[in-house]
Amino acid sequence: MNVLYLNGPVQNGPFTIAERPGKAAGIRAADALNTLLDTGPVPHLWNTVTLTGDLRHRDAPDRDTVRRQEREERAIAAKYGPGAAPAGGVLTDTAPVVAALALEMTERLLLEGALAVIPAAVHLCARCGHMTGSVAHDCRMCGHQGSRLHTRQLLVWDRSPGTPVLARDDFHAHRARPPGHLLTIAQNVPDRLILSRTRDHGISLAPLGLDGLVLDPRVGVHITVLAAAARSNAAQPVMTVTENAAANVAAYGALFRRHNGTRLRYALHGRIPYDDTTALHRLCEVHRVSPALRELFLTWFLPLCSLHIRAGITAAQLPALLKFWRRAHLARSDTPGSDVLAELRRRVAAGDMRWVMDVRTLSRAIPEFPVTHGFAEEPEGAS
Repeated sequence: MNVLYLNGPVQNGPFTIAERPGKAAGIRAADALNTLLDTGPVPHLWNTVTLTGDLRHRDAPDRDTVRRQEREERAIAAKYGPGAAPAGGVLTDTAPVVAALALEMTERLLLEGALAVIPAAVHLCARCGHMTGSVAHDCRMCGHQGSRLHTRQLLVWDRSPGTPVLARDDFHAHRARPPGHLLTIAQNVPDRLILSRTRDHGISLAPLGLDGLVLDPRVGVHITVLAAAARSNAAQPVMTVTENAAANVAAYGALFRRHNGTRLRYALHGRIPYDDTTALHRLCEVHRVSPALRELFLTWFLPLCSLHIRAGITAAQLPALLKFWRRAHLARSDTPGSDVLAELRRRVAAGDMRWVMDVRTLSRAIPEFPVTHGFAEEPEGAS
């Protein structure tokens, strides 16, 4: 089916994967699924176009000697522990290959009339000039409360009333209940969406005549997935994403989920209670789980579970899940038959995650060791 799982780009905030592994749930789930499909290493995707990142760079004492791009690259590298950087490298939403694809897709949509560059009235901060939106509110860039109405050229999508921004077949989930609540939330957006933003960092829209503006990062996260899929010749990229994240970005990516025969879909995963790692380790100690088995439980099984338990795994469920995991591990076969692996891969490719809670099937999917990653020399994937 030429399916490739890729994580929904993670915001490059002040955290490490070791300290806040919940941020990496989508990365771990995609890695586990791709390993089962034997696709080879794929990049981890990171979202760097944020106001927080702009402010962090402006406030840094070395802002005059360290470029914003370099600061982002350093922060991403620091997310991974020694020997844990991904073999497929990392790809950000401003990498050259992503920027080139973004401009190509945007120009095509402009030619087709789906998008337009038109003068539109927006509020600008009276102090710093940051575009605060179509409704006046405090500036998120400098905190100033005053704004002024200004008409300027913007990239917009004017959709006909009632045009859906998200449909059931946008989800890669065989025989799973459609996320009705998410479909309703995603639809609750204005008929006009502004796809250009004021940022210090991002994909510049200057080639379209929009100097000082960048592509909305909610669009950029979709194009990052498409760019990564193109590098792997995958026509069916699937973005692992939480329901909250999908609700936030889906409308802005509606026109950017298809390109040259490639179609992006979402695989929803729930939250994993990684917050209290001490409690998790204590739970494993009580059940006399070895360090290697504990690592597989935390970094492989729970992320896969989160794709089946999309409402989120609760702390109260962890003891039962750990017992189930131990049963599956004890039942593991050293050499699964080729027919068993073929059926498992068919279900994984189809987005059918019910097998995760089947002891017999799960036991034959467990890897011998946790997935490890080698160092990538070219994290940005310029080619």
